[in-house]
This record gives sequence, C-alpha cells and structure tokens, in this order.
Amino acid sequence: MFATRGFHGTSIDDLGAASGISGPSVYKHFGSKDEVLAELLIDIGQRMLDSGQAAVAAAGDDADALRQLIACHAGFATSEPDLIRVHDRDMANLSAEAAHQVRSRQLAYTRLWVTPLRALRPGLTERQAQIEVHAIFGLLNSTKYSDIGIAARTRLIGMAERALSLAA
Repeated sequence: MFATRGFHGTSIDDLGAASGISGPSVYKHFGSKDEVLAELLIDIGQRMLDSGQAAVAAAGDDADALRQLIACHAGFATSEPDLIRVHDRDMANLSAEAAHQVRSRQLAYTRLWVTPLRALRPGLTERQAQIEVHAIFGLLNSTKYSDIGIAARTRLIGMAERALSLAA
C-alpha cells in the first residue's frame, strides 16, 4: 500500500484491511503507522546487508564477490520493486532514530561493494569507489518504476558487470 499510495496516502485502517484485521488492531503490533514504515525499511536494509554478507562470504575472490553482490542486488530489485519504491519515496518520513538504523545498514552494505572494488582497482579512492557503487545501485534499482521484472535480471547483471569492468 505504501508503494502504490505513499506513506501519507495510506491510513492505519487501510493497513489493517489489507492485513485482514481492523485498523485499530494494527496497534497491537505497532505503536503507529510510522513504526510500520520504520520496520519495513529497517528490514529491507537488514535483508540486503545479510544477503550481501553471505554473497561475499561465498565468493572465491574479489571479482566473484562483486559478481555475487550484483546478482543478489539484481534479484532483489527485480523481485521487489515496490520495496525499492517505498524506500526511495518514504525515507524522509522516518524518525531520526529509524533513519539512522536504515542508513547504518546502507553504509555497511555499500562497504561490502567498495572493498572488493578497490582491491580490483587500487587506483580508486574510497569516494570514487562509493560513487561507482551508488551508480550501480541506481542502475539495478531502476526497475522500481517500470515493468521490467525478472526477465531483465540477466541484462541488468551484464550491464552492472561491464560498468565495474568485470565483463567484456
């Protein structure tokens, strides 16, 4: 509902109805609509961080780590475009504490990418590597407003690998 109507366009009654309960019953699980959004966005960040850490741990080398990260991110982006849309549009509606929790997970996730990228391309500064990684995030997350879906995953992966000089 947040993805289609936005945070401010969605009421507690809407959330309850979509969940098969009354609006006031939502308060048995969350203190406010703000907490629902916070839990959603913190969970997205944690899921991305956990999958990224698993990808890096399973990788054989730095290039493989980046390929694994690209594949994981592309998989998420093509299967969960609504979550990316909510993240992009509604981050500003988080409390300072919740925003800090989301941002700390994002920073840790970005570091997972920056470390192997700099190992493969030692001339990159930390900032240059961050810029490249965020550009890749933009590419992979571009699915949020189109109906490109899972069929485009392979194409997105190839584009990201070429952008990071991992493929010819």
